[in-house]
Formats: sequence, structure tokens, C-alpha cells
Amino acid sequence: MSYAGTGPSLAEEAADALAQERGNVIRLTVAQALAGANAVVVYATGAIIGNMLAPSPALATLPISVFVIGMAACTLPAGRIAQRHGRRTAFLAGTGCGVLVGLLSALAVILGSFWLFCCATFFGGAYAAVVLSFRFAATDGVAPERRPRALSFVMAGGVFAGVLGPQLVTYTMNLWPPFLFAATYLAQAAVAALSALVLMGVRLPPPTAGEVAGGRPLGVIARQPRFVTAVVCGVVSYLLMNFIMTAAPLAMRLCGLTQEDANLGLQWHVIAMYAPSFFTGPLISRFGAPRVVAAGLALTAVAAAVGLAGIDVAHFWLSLILLGLGWNFGFIGASALVLECHRPEEKTRVQSLNDFVVFGTMAIGSLSSGGLLTLYGWDMVLWVSFLPLAVAVGALLTTAMQKPAAPVLR
Repeated sequence: MSYAGTGPSLAEEAADALAQERGNVIRLTVAQALAGANAVVVYATGAIIGNMLAPSPALATLPISVFVIGMAACTLPAGRIAQRHGRRTAFLAGTGCGVLVGLLSALAVILGSFWLFCCATFFGGAYAAVVLSFRFAATDGVAPERRPRALSFVMAGGVFAGVLGPQLVTYTMNLWPPFLFAATYLAQAAVAALSALVLMGVRLPPPTAGEVAGGRPLGVIARQPRFVTAVVCGVVSYLLMNFIMTAAPLAMRLCGLTQEDANLGLQWHVIAMYAPSFFTGPLISRFGAPRVVAAGLALTAVAAAVGLAGIDVAHFWLSLILLGLGWNFGFIGASALVLECHRPEEKTRVQSLNDFVVFGTMAIGSLSSGGLLTLYGWDMVLWVSFLPLAVAVGALLTTAMQKPAAPVLR
């Protein structure tokens, strides 16, 4: 109950805070759906355009590798912008890169410039790096017990990206003959601009003096065994998803399948990446992040095994679907582990460090994927994936055998 002149009651303030929290999560989820189309378009078309424009077939997947390098290179600067000026400023800078990648890519296709297309995909990587910080932004100001749900709900927006991106490619790729995919990238730029409008309404707590100061040294935080395990599992989950998915569209074409087959395979892959997010958060709350991560690694291993069983469309599609499911459990579980390793004032630096390591390592996998596919074939791409899986399982088992660390104060 409140009285005139006394201001809102505690109950009213709590209700307002909860409404703002839900509003932020909804807007970030919508923005995730729109912005996620950027990565889907690049993955669906990058190797194909690269194969058309590259001076050598071995460079066909280089644009996708440059996309991943852009993610790695821009993660720490984006985190710095968020630390100093707030997350929304970083979000809007990212969507600016999203518009730029669409415009530059269309121009590269028209001019037939491979290197301009690579430059464009670098900005696409910068956009993707900012988009992936949406999952952490959703947990700002949220009670610890609700953080896994908020994080996974925002990731669920990728389900719609999984539909929007491939359909965007399918219905626009031939709209501007003879410039295959030029109209697709112009449409992608428009979608990025729409995402910026949605993000304008996000209201997040401004950076505190403690956040600007930064908290403990990163070296101290990075030496925590739980943080090391979180990073290793995040790296392996994302590395293998990108490693296999980068090669899959071109491998399908080399096996005599159509572009439409590749588009549909990627569509179901991306849906599988994000659809489980509606219940990944509750699973983490109930069973713990390490067990969810372990399930994700197991699914990724099964995906590689299915791919090795045959090269018809059903094998490719099932492998990509299982790969998406494995990424969801592995990456979201690892992200939840990261939330357990930092104090509030350290969040943007620690989260950015985690993503920098994940994307930096992922770039290595992406760069090697095309060469392995071209020189040794699709089977070699799949066989190689089992080694990182063994490393991640070892990290999980090592952490499980250690005594639980004291909880980080929030």
C-alpha cells in the first residue's frame, strides 16, 4: 500500500522492474531473430560466392573464415564500448556494421570482387559478435535464479533467424540477374536496420563506477578452473559447429545436391541450434550446467557419426540438425558456467574475454575447414572433429572431480 507523497511502494517498484526486465528480454529476443539472419545469410552463401569469385578453389571458404575473424577481432572492442558507454551503444554500433556488410557484399557481387566480399564479411563478423552479447545482456539486473532462463530465452530468438535467413536467400538470390545473391544482401541490410529500431527500446542499467574500474585482474579470473572449463567447452561447442557447418553447403554441392537442399539443411540446422533454448534454461537450473554441456558434446559426436554414414541429403540434414542441438546445449551451458565466474562489476570484461577466446579459436577451425574439405573430402572434416570433443570431455571430468569453488558474490 502506498500513500500520496510517499512515492511508489516496494511492491510497485518490484513490479516495474520485472516489467522492464521482461520488456528487455522480449526486445532482445526479437533483435536476436532479426540480427541472426546476418550470420545465416553469410553461412548459406559465403562459400558459394567464394567459389565463384576466389582466385583459387582452396580459398572458397575464406569469406566465412574472415567472418569468424571479424567476430574474434571485434569482441573485445565491443565489450569495451559496453563497459564505458553501456550495452545499448555497443548494440547500435553492431547493427551499423550489419547494414554495412549487406551494402558492401552486394557491391562485391556486382563488381565480382572477392577481396571486397571478404572485407564485407569481416563487418558481418563484427555484427555477429555484438549480437551474441545479447544473451548476457538479458541477464543484467536479473536475479541469479532467473538468469539461465533469460539467457536461453533470448537465444531462442534464433529459431526465427533460422527460418528468416534461408528463406531470405531462397526468395531473393535470383532477383537481380545476373548478380546471384546481390539482392539477398540488400535485403539483409534492411533487416539489420530494422533490428536497430527494436534495440532502441532496450533499457539496461548504466555502467557503474565499479564496472568502469573493472574489478579483479583478468588473469586472476581466467585462472579459475571453472572458468577454464567454461571457455574450453564453449570453444569446442562453437568451433565444431562452425567447422562442420562452414564446409557443409559446399560439400553438399560437391556431392551433387542443389542449393535449395543446402538452404533447407541450414534452415533446419539453425532451428535446431535455437529451438531447444525454450527449455535449455530450466534444464540448466535443474541438472546443472556441466551435465547440459556434456549432453551437447555427445550430440555433436553423434552428428559427426551420422555424417560419416552417408552423403545423401538425409545424412547431411540429420547431421546438421544434431550438430545444431549439440551446439545449443554445449554453448548455452558453457555460457551459464561463465556467469558463475565473475562479479557484477566484472561482467562485460569477463564475458568479452570468453567470447574473444571462443571466436578466436573458432577462426582457426573455419580457416582449416575449407582446406580439409578441398584436399581430403567431407569425411576428413568429420573425423577431425572428434579430437576437440575429447579435450572438452576431459575438461568437464577434471572439473567434476574437484571440490566446488566458493560462490562468486553478486
